Amino acid sequence: MTATRLLVGVVAAAICVGAARAQTPAARPAASSLVPVATSSKAPQADGFVQRWLILEPIRVTGQLTDSAVRTLVTTDSFPDQLSVIPRDGDKLTVGDTELTWHAVDTLAYNVNLFHFAYALTKPTSNVLFWAVTIVETPRDLSGVRLSSGPNAASIWWVNGKEVIGLFNDRQTVIDDGVSPRLELKKGPNVIRAAVVNAGGATDFCARFLDEEGRPVKGITVSLASPSGARARPEKSEKSR
Repeated sequence: MTATRLLVGVVAAAICVGAARAQTPAARPAASSLVPVATSSKAPQADGFVQRWLILEPIRVTGQLTDSAVRTLVTTDSFPDQLSVIPRDGDKLTVGDTELTWHAVDTLAYNVNLFHFAYALTKPTSNVLFWAVTIVETPRDLSGVRLSSGPNAASIWWVNGKEVIGLFNDRQTVIDDGVSPRLELKKGPNVIRAAVVNAGGATDFCARFLDEEGRPVKGITVSLASPSGARARPEKSEKSR
């Protein structure tokens, strides 16, 4: 091999390595407001906000926030059993040609910052759909309670497979922005599910249960599996209206 050919080969290899590095996103710091789950269960904070969730990495969508557009998104199956699956931390699935992972996180604040979540994972933050799931454990049947949510931006919420809240269009996070009709939480695990669509900018949500007097429900805990380690009771999902 001549010196010229050797030099050309070295330059070509260097260009390929440089291109590969350019295509690999630089690692980013962990989300400042979110930490990995370290205990089997967690009580809501004093104001009742649920701080433990399983969140799926964002799915790219058109980012339209109208009632009809959001309902179309959540009733179009992006992955199997999307309205009933009880995922585990690290579970993976494929949407289109993109592999996505479920992450178990605790938020350090009253709200879950989805922008921090996605940005730290080098995932898109605009024109995206987030799915979030958690399991609320109750020591007895609780009647007359309401799920209360405050999302940024559009979202739909389910309790044990039944849609209870729909909030649409571009909006800022406001505590108790959407409140469900009175419902019953059964003794044991109850599955809470949310779909949040963000068109751009900051995005987050907060959620809690309120009693008949409008006060945070006490005595409940949050986990990501039933106490026996088995999956929570299967949901009988209702298609969004």
